[in-house]
Amino acid sequence: MHELKARLAALIDALASGLVERGGAVRLALLAALAAEHLLLVGPPGTAKSELARRLHRAFRDATYFERLLTRFSVPEELFGPLSITALEEDRYERQTAGFLPSASIAFIDEVFKANSAILNALLTLLNEREFDNGTRREPTPLISVIGATNEVPDDEVTAAFYDRFLLRLRVEPVTQAGFDALLRLPFSGSLDVPDALRLGGDELASIASGLDAVSLPEEVAVWLRELRAHLASRGVTVSDRRWHKIVRLLKTSAITNARTAVEIWDLWLLRYCAAGKPEEEALVAEWYERRLGVFEALDPERFARVVQAFEAQLELERNASGLDYGEDGRLRLGESVGDAKGASFATRMTSIGVKRYGPTHIAARCAQVRGLIAEIDDYLKRLDAMRGRLRAAVAAQLWIEPGFGSRADANLARTGEAVAGLRERALAALEGYASLPRLPSDSGAVPEPIAT
Repeated sequence: MHELKARLAALIDALASGLVERGGAVRLALLAALAAEHLLLVGPPGTAKSELARRLHRAFRDATYFERLLTRFSVPEELFGPLSITALEEDRYERQTAGFLPSASIAFIDEVFKANSAILNALLTLLNEREFDNGTRREPTPLISVIGATNEVPDDEVTAAFYDRFLLRLRVEPVTQAGFDALLRLPFSGSLDVPDALRLGGDELASIASGLDAVSLPEEVAVWLRELRAHLASRGVTVSDRRWHKIVRLLKTSAITNARTAVEIWDLWLLRYCAAGKPEEEALVAEWYERRLGVFEALDPERFARVVQAFEAQLELERNASGLDYGEDGRLRLGESVGDAKGASFATRMTSIGVKRYGPTHIAARCAQVRGLIAEIDDYLKRLDAMRGRLRAAVAAQLWIEPGFGSRADANLARTGEAVAGLRERALAALEGYASLPRLPSDSGAVPEPIAT
């Protein structure tokens, strides 16, 4: 698989040549095809959506290409071919599909949601099962992947099932101001040159598909997926069971094309394009993923903050608590005598109030609890530093992660590390505070209840 990975890296570069700020879209389109999935591009006209599909077609040997713009007046013949006159003469209702979508390997369907229900229903079977109902026969198709395009995603039940067939969804925007100068200088002549040695054949696609079951899904990755499902559900985003199953296939495809035998947490970067309900919800998944990178089992930065606050609050209570006033000799300091009406003294007050003092056992227990937190923080910071190293190595080695992700995620982890280091300083200050609490001259041996965290 290392040879395949090297070919894919060179193929990505070839497909992205001459495009401005479309490297990420090229990667997703190719990965979708390798995983036998489909990609939906959402964005305004003139953003190279159709060009991406035409280039994807050039990535495969002996692949046929089909492209069509749909309108509300489109009829099934435009996509599936005209009715066969010969078949009608024999009382059969069949289409001549040669040169149309049922015979295509790669297809681009523009304004895909403008199709009527008859077209959408036929597309559902074709996209999912790679089969086409031609009269009384269900025929297999050579379809590898479909790229759909739309200016906006409709919000209605009729198109919901069709929308769910596109596992990957990407919003495509006009080039940024930074890329505008490169756009102005693009040449007008020349065509895309993809060396035949880089193109993929059916045998390579079959090899990838047959190897997916041998790619493992570690428990660490499964935990992340369960957490994301709960996170999305809490925000009203529902992901279908079919989509979760396809997501795992996509993640395994990412692993096997990166010459690995197991899915890694770095493959989960792709979730932003397939777990969100709509393209605009992509940020919800992306933010969750980048924040989750800084959480190791129970070592959660937010938990550290809550524990430090609890320690500080308890320290403040114990510093300001009042109690019986003991002298340096260990005896209570007695107040003034209480006399009767004639001035005779007969009792001594023992209620003089001063700063509360604590036994060594109490103070040692408090300090031990704070030291335990500091040890956890130190362990977290070491693991965070290792995570940043793994991130840099993963981005450099990964085919599908866009380069900009690495710098964003590393900056996020760095900010998290700085915040946790600040919590460590506060914990050290709390430790010093507990160690300097006023002490009793003798120890009662009473162990305090641990501070609730």
